Amino acid sequence: MADPEKKEKKEKKEKREKKEPVRGPEDVEDVWDLHARWWQQGFTEGADSEYEEQILPLVEVQLAGATGVLEVGCGEGQLSRRAATLGVAVVGIDPARAQIHEAVVRGGGPAYVQGRGEQLPFGDCSFDAVVVCLVLEHVDPFEPVLSEMARVLVPGGRLLLFVGHPLVQAPGSCWVDDADFADQYWRLGPYLPDHLTVEEVAPGVALPFWHRPLGRYVHEMGRLGLLVEDMVEPPPPSDVLEGLSGFANASSIPRLLCLRARLAPETPEPEFREARASIHEM
Repeated sequence: MADPEKKEKKEKKEKREKKEPVRGPEDVEDVWDLHARWWQQGFTEGADSEYEEQILPLVEVQLAGATGVLEVGCGEGQLSRRAATLGVAVVGIDPARAQIHEAVVRGGGPAYVQGRGEQLPFGDCSFDAVVVCLVLEHVDPFEPVLSEMARVLVPGGRLLLFVGHPLVQAPGSCWVDDADFADQYWRLGPYLPDHLTVEEVAPGVALPFWHRPLGRYVHEMGRLGLLVEDMVEPPPPSDVLEGLSGFANASSIPRLLCLRARLAPETPEPEFREARASIHEM
């Protein structure tokens, strides 16, 4: 007879890691419209330590010297507002009407547009910096968004990309406290395959998360002429470390990855141009 406790654990694990059909852009748009208030209350205006201690300070450093910034997937605009404090012109774009409405209400300098990253309503070479923060892991395919961001960048312009670190998002990855061997370690799940998890991050709030190995992003960026020139992997923020106080090496596994790439001034090779065009037409 099956052990009820083991059966329950198995069902919970299957629910966490259940693979669902790929969500289209409309589904993603609906998800963020539906849960806009949850996001605004829990992750903005100083509510989230990862933004306050890491993301927003990194934005200031990595965008220094920019003159025209586009944020793709701006949400309610907290990152766009921080960029505007640098004295640059900022435009934020997001597909969720509720997020754009709140961004306009909160003001702070940027202009806002409702739209999708796959079809940016801007001309070629419109910005010298583009930021996309914790967005691409919710989008599949992500390649058209990268292609569009490269298109609107001027040659020599920079892309600032934030994603949840693939070490953390690989399915089944977690801290393990092995009492039998008196050992604590980070268990890394299957890293190389793409994997979709629909995670209930709060009661009634289920979001799609795509795990992809780092090479998937870097390779596609290279195909578009976006050449990585800096990478930042900060230790977890203070409140996360407090929650993991029983793990001596908790600060050794990053939760956040920041890549800065620059659009090469040279025209990509013909096969790169063809690949970029085919992605843009999808």
